[in-house]
Amino acid sequence: MSLTDALIALLIIAFALFAIYDDAILPRRKGPTKLRVALRRRHKIDSGIFIVLLLILLWNNISNHGPQLTTTLLMVLCFMAIWLFWLRTPKLLMKTEGLFFGSVWIDYRRIQSMNLSEDGILVMQLEQRRLLIAVKQLDDLERIYNTLVEAR
Repeated sequence: MSLTDALIALLIIAFALFAIYDDAILPRRKGPTKLRVALRRRHKIDSGIFIVLLLILLWNNISNHGPQLTTTLLMVLCFMAIWLFWLRTPKLLMKTEGLFFGSVWIDYRRIQSMNLSEDGILVMQLEQRRLLIAVKQLDDLERIYNTLVEAR
């Protein structure tokens, strides 16, 4: 196995571990999930560029009669990237003590203020940063508000 194959395999393992953590472990951490809200995808262009670059590498490996292992690993990596970036839906998980946004735990006590922008994005101000929560359906904003009111 070459260094390239080892790096591609390492990237596949990292994607798989993230997917397992995000889909299986995260909903069970910090107690039961009170509310799960689907979010809009961000960074579509970046993920599209990454997938196109992977496809270029795959085409180059096939046209130059590269190793079969590299071809297989690149195909698996392309599939994982498409699944993680385009098919999987990002989500907001609200628990009794806080919420998970972008796989990061945020305690409700850290939220200093909340505002709603004109385009339907919920802005939560923390101590030193802002969270921009873009929900898929505007009705979810009311459900988020009701869950926050119950928690406080």
